[in-house]
Amino acid sequence: MNTKNEIPEVDIVVDEKAGVIREIKPEKLASKKANERRSNTIIYVILVLMSIIWLAPFVFLVFQSFRSYALEGGGMVDYLLPKTWSLDNYRWLFNPENSNFLRWYGNTFIIALFCSVIQTMMILSVSYTLSRLRFKGRKFIMNTVLVLGLFPGFLTMITLYFLLKQLGLTQTGAIPGLILIYCASSGMGYYISKGFFDTLPKSLDESARIDGATRFQVFLKIIMPLTKPIVIYTILMAFMAPWGDYVFASYVAFGSEPNYNVAVGLYRWVNVADYQGYFTRFCAGGVLVAVPITILFMCLQKYYVEGVTGGAVKG
Repeated sequence: MNTKNEIPEVDIVVDEKAGVIREIKPEKLASKKANERRSNTIIYVILVLMSIIWLAPFVFLVFQSFRSYALEGGGMVDYLLPKTWSLDNYRWLFNPENSNFLRWYGNTFIIALFCSVIQTMMILSVSYTLSRLRFKGRKFIMNTVLVLGLFPGFLTMITLYFLLKQLGLTQTGAIPGLILIYCASSGMGYYISKGFFDTLPKSLDESARIDGATRFQVFLKIIMPLTKPIVIYTILMAFMAPWGDYVFASYVAFGSEPNYNVAVGLYRWVNVADYQGYFTRFCAGGVLVAVPITILFMCLQKYYVEGVTGGAVKG
């Protein structure tokens, strides 16, 4: 008489620390999976709630920007959806006779564009130098920059303002003055880019140098094509910083309304001008300010994530 031997189903797990192979019974495995599902569900619920809380002010901003200031008033109200949907606020913003919004928007775009180009070149150059070259004082420079980076930039606002004033780069010269401020110390933000360069094999540099390439040619023709994620990440960060800056911009352009950036101009509306009359227009301006950043992130999100994760591998 033939007997059928039934082999129980087990899951094998390798315990590397103990150096043994363990068998997990189906009951324990199912219990473990159930606990993981519960934990993941709780995490997802928390993340969804945090996202709702984070997006709620922006949703309110968008809805209020479509409220007609002529029919419902331009101040704050206690309801979310407009009673009368209108584009009055956007028409008012795009009319140069009503406000300097388009001038402020253009100022901000010029500053952000120049900063994204100049800062990217400076940061990548410093990062490549500290990653690939070995010279006397290299560790000292890196440690010094790390310590200086612990101090917030606004500690030097008064000193920078008087320095720029002596150079004629305040008020009417606020745009080049702000570009100078934003780009002057940009090389100190080399940490993530250097980490990304450290992940690239140095044999690429050595083989190119043997073939007669200069350091600059190695950097431009060998390394740069391989660092697209970190380049895009650096451009995004350099573009975003001046785009939403208020503190330095308010100091440097103080008193010269045509040279405000968009953050300072919008704040002046609701702080100095008629708050109840400018609130809906402020909301419309806030929506327009968020549009370029949102488009950039949606188009370049893949490279942004690769740049952050790649640069966090080594320091």
